[in-house]
Amino acid sequence: MSLADFSSVRLLIVGDVMLDRYWFGEVSRISPEAPVPVVRIERCEERPGGAANVARNAASLGARAMLLSLVGRDEAGESLARLLRDAGIDASLHVDESVSTTVKLRVIGRQQQLLRIDFENRPSGEILRAKLGDFSRRLPDCDAVVFSDYGKGGLTHVGEMIRLARQAGKPVLVDPKGDDYSAYAGATIVTPNRSEMREVAGRWRDEADLERRAAELRGRLDLQALLVTRSEEGMSLFLPGRTIHEKAVAREVYDVSGAGDTVIATLAVALAHGAGWAEAIHAANVAAGIVVGKLGAAVVSREELAAALD
Repeated sequence: MSLADFSSVRLLIVGDVMLDRYWFGEVSRISPEAPVPVVRIERCEERPGGAANVARNAASLGARAMLLSLVGRDEAGESLARLLRDAGIDASLHVDESVSTTVKLRVIGRQQQLLRIDFENRPSGEILRAKLGDFSRRLPDCDAVVFSDYGKGGLTHVGEMIRLARQAGKPVLVDPKGDDYSAYAGATIVTPNRSEMREVAGRWRDEADLERRAAELRGRLDLQALLVTRSEEGMSLFLPGRTIHEKAVAREVYDVSGAGDTVIATLAVALAHGAGWAEAIHAANVAAGIVVGKLGAAVVSREELAAALD
């Protein structure tokens, strides 16, 4: 399949953002203080993570990405805002004085992740209400809405936002979190990974049992579709009366972190441009196959995806 020009697509992405920090170093000895490696840091990298990585993936495919989220008044929040500007993303980052910007710090040695340190806390209700007002103002200017839920508290009003988006006739895509999806009711599609699906629907015995559980969940939440990403088993799209399965793209897996961001961004861009379910899920599956071959929260360019699809 040939890849469309996505420059006319406008996505509104809402959710939990974070700053992904990577410290790369050389490991040459074990510490005399404890049985842990000593890493001599040689370089550092920063990348937008969470919902910000969804926006970055959408922009990398050529779409116009609008991002709505919140950060703390701190150096990490300033760094995240700068990275988003550099990526050409129209970001509205509400500043919450009471929190620190979520940071995930990864220490990498010998091309392996040795340690991850998380800095995070939950936002205030006042800032969340302000974000809801901003969402209502931005909604008419988008073709589709993506909610990226990382369980950090930034989507407290997601149910109300989904209701407003559906009233406005916008497709709604949700990357979920937790074991209660009731807040996502009425969305167009929800995209849990395999472990998240088990958490909300229980373990399935076989493919028929998975289809039954998927149909029950889709019906209960009034979804048009349910996409389960299944790592080495590919991904399965459950629609009324049929299932579309995409085999995993065979390539070396380097890092699966952020792959879900790439999947939902590609799916949203394709659907907003008018692609059908089969075409959109195929593009998302191929994009995921590319991004897992990269380190950390990475993106797939339109050129990379076009070449892989050809």
